[in-house]
Amino acid sequence: MTIYSPNTSSSPGPSEETLDLRDFGFWLYLMTDAIIFSLLFATYVVMFQNTATGPVPRDVFDITHVFAETMFLLVSSVTFGFASLASVREQKGQAVIWLMVTIVFGAGFISLEVIEFVGMMQSGAGPQTSGFLTAFFTLVGTHGAHVSLGVIGIVVMITQILIKGLTSPVKSRLHRLGLFWHFLDIVWIGIFSIVYMPGWLI
Repeated sequence: MTIYSPNTSSSPGPSEETLDLRDFGFWLYLMTDAIIFSLLFATYVVMFQNTATGPVPRDVFDITHVFAETMFLLVSSVTFGFASLASVREQKGQAVIWLMVTIVFGAGFISLEVIEFVGMMQSGAGPQTSGFLTAFFTLVGTHGAHVSLGVIGIVVMITQILIKGLTSPVKSRLHRLGLFWHFLDIVWIGIFSIVYMPGWLI
């Protein structure tokens, strides 16, 4: 069952059955994405100690920097939730504002991740240094690419809301984009718990 309300616009749009099928299709996509990340997590766990002559995780992980990244992404999930609630209440302006705030936090997360990657590579801890770093950059970089696509999706969503209003199809797209965004938060919690925390403590 979807959380968006029926279309209040007089213009014709997709039926509820069609929108439900699109939701189902998007859930299938998220499942395939979850499989991809599961494989990347498994690869990282296997390669975790394959540091060769390069640095070990504790040498390259800055837990304070990572905590800031985590807070940016978690807060962005909250602000997206506010945008979803505003769309259900037909508050077009509030939905746009909260989506813009989400973009700010999402872009902040991406900026911090780029700074982290650049700093590691400048210190000689690039992805070619060891199996551990190859697995790290692949996993965290894949997540960062997804967040970047999510930010672009939010920009497109804001444009659609401003042009078309909160019609049923627009709400449906916002709902699916919200699923994607919250999914990325869950993946990041896994990265923080499996990659950064053990690497910093060991």
